[in-house]
Amino acid sequence: MESFPVGHRLAFDAAKGRLWVVCHHCERWNLTPIEERWEAVEDCERMFRTARQRVCTDNIGLARVAEQLELVRIGAALRPEFAAWRYGDQFGRRRRRSIVSGAALALAGGAAAAGVLALGVAAAGSYWIYRAGEEVALRLRGRRLIARIPAADGQTLTVLGEHLSGARLSTVVGESTGWSLRLPHSRGVAELRDEYALRAAATIMPAINGTGGTRRIVDRAVARLENFDDPTRYLLSAAAVSSRPGRSPGTLRSLPTDVRLAIEMAANEETERCLLEGEMWLIEMAWQEAEEIAAIADGLAVPAEVERRLEELRKAVR
Repeated sequence: MESFPVGHRLAFDAAKGRLWVVCHHCERWNLTPIEERWEAVEDCERMFRTARQRVCTDNIGLARVAEQLELVRIGAALRPEFAAWRYGDQFGRRRRRSIVSGAALALAGGAAAAGVLALGVAAAGSYWIYRAGEEVALRLRGRRLIARIPAADGQTLTVLGEHLSGARLSTVVGESTGWSLRLPHSRGVAELRDEYALRAAATIMPAINGTGGTRRIVDRAVARLENFDDPTRYLLSAAAVSSRPGRSPGTLRSLPTDVRLAIEMAANEETERCLLEGEMWLIEMAWQEAEEIAAIADGLAVPAEVERRLEELRKAVR
């Protein structure tokens, strides 16, 4: 980082104005001098908010912002900003690709139809060739390999494009997560639960959400996630909606676009949280010890009257 080119892992607390350099070898948190922190803390906050690869708990966030730079953010999670930065461009690119593909197909069809009118029977042959090519393309899309997903019994499920139309969430009473994923595959239908269902959902949802979404739809999806404490609770809610009594169970593809995008976000966030859960726990333990030392060190360097005035200003800002 240009304003503080020291270390490969920096930990910061913007609210308290703390900045640590975490040693790569011994994992010790080294508190930086006060006069060197302020610009670096601002840069850390800015870089963390714009990071594409990051995971957050209630108090700790970890982001990889470059090949040799990691940031540890102390403070409340930033899911709204996280989702907007991470998913907005991704879903937008999918939507643009879908529009371009659809426009190209429509243009080819229009040209073939115009050829039928202008040239008569001779052009009709090319039109039906186009229609046959379109049908072949749809069949190839259905036979396209989406993923090979592990199941609880040790099998590997081969999922093709044609299987996605039957995938759906459902509620399961008595299970730890409370929901399951019904997933057709090349040898039948599997009922996946717990981490297997979560991993499968994170894998297949990008294919189901292939058309992406507008910024407004992405914002609606983020708002849905914001109503829940953690992503797993939203997945349970989505499963309850999909298997509501009194109507036929809805497949994932039949759900509204913002619901499908929210499911993809939730599955991705929860999968990454599980992968980094152990590391985040160690980071939080190290931060608690480092914070105690930092509070004492900063207290020695700052007069009591200045510290009192800073606390008054923090309360006023809140």
